[in-house]
Amino acid sequence: MDEYDQKLGIKLWAEEDRPREKLLQRGRRHLTDAELIAILIGSGKRNQKAVDLSKRILAFYENSLTKLGKASIQDLSKFKGIGEAKAISIVAALELGLRRGKHSKSSLPKLPHPAMFTNTFTTPLLILIMKNLGLYC
Repeated sequence: MDEYDQKLGIKLWAEEDRPREKLLQRGRRHLTDAELIAILIGSGKRNQKAVDLSKRILAFYENSLTKLGKASIQDLSKFKGIGEAKAISIVAALELGLRRGKHSKSSLPKLPHPAMFTNTFTTPLLILIMKNLGLYC
């Protein structure tokens, strides 16, 4: 194989480009969905890095985490390089994300009456707008 055609193993990447190191140095919000899934996958195969495999999986599910979240362990295990253990890790992580989303929505305060919203937010908002326009002292 020509040395220009060889794929670079992740150990040869710049440290700041490796998903785990990137997460440690820059934080989780700086990683792509593919990089986060690659961390779950752990390691790829000789001819396919975990990041490439996660990109293939995401592409199959139209780059939709919602669609990927509906995939079964058996569905994910059909991808070359994804065994049952890695599929379980992906399914479990996506389920945690789903549960977190449901929990955060249910923890929002409930307003028993629409007038409470109006009284709570409208007046201060109007005062702020009027102050910015120089109409309120």
